[in-house]
Amino acid sequence: MLRTPEFALGAARRAQAKGGLFARRPRTVLAVLACVWLFVACAGMLPYSLKSGDNVDDVRRRVGRPSGEHATPDGGRKFAYPIGKQTFMLQFDAQGRLLSWGNVLDEAHFNRVQAGITREQLREQLGEPWMVWGVRYHSQTVWSYRFTGPFCLLFHVGITPQGIVEDTSYGPDPRCERAERSGSRG
Repeated sequence: MLRTPEFALGAARRAQAKGGLFARRPRTVLAVLACVWLFVACAGMLPYSLKSGDNVDDVRRRVGRPSGEHATPDGGRKFAYPIGKQTFMLQFDAQGRLLSWGNVLDEAHFNRVQAGITREQLREQLGEPWMVWGVRYHSQTVWSYRFTGPFCLLFHVGITPQGIVEDTSYGPDPRCERAERSGSRG
């Protein structure tokens, strides 16, 4: 079980005794402490702590179960870990050693998505979509991916009823449009 670091609790108690910030704004201090605790708790789940050569079982133990796992042509494996507007793909060799990892939800990876690949090949390249919806145009199913970029956009992939990628496009992220209308940014 993770606990709030003692130094943080000690500082809060000292501030409260002096009539400081904790006494005046206890909710603010508690919110900050909760954020610190969440950051410490989630730090082990992020791939940033991984090193090339790490064993596949150690990675699973540290980062958790992937949302997707795919075999590679050379006998290795690829794991997908979605975290917010990023999906990290971890590449392992046939011996189960980590070769590389990186975020695949960016324009460089989107540009590699070609018409004619299968739904499964798309899943291997980008992971699971943020949203799936249908359109009448060629009776497509559209997979939409949220990503971090200079503009608030979604990357869309149109898939035929046969499961083949037909086209791709970018469009506005409705979450950002709602946030802009309400005066906040999200």
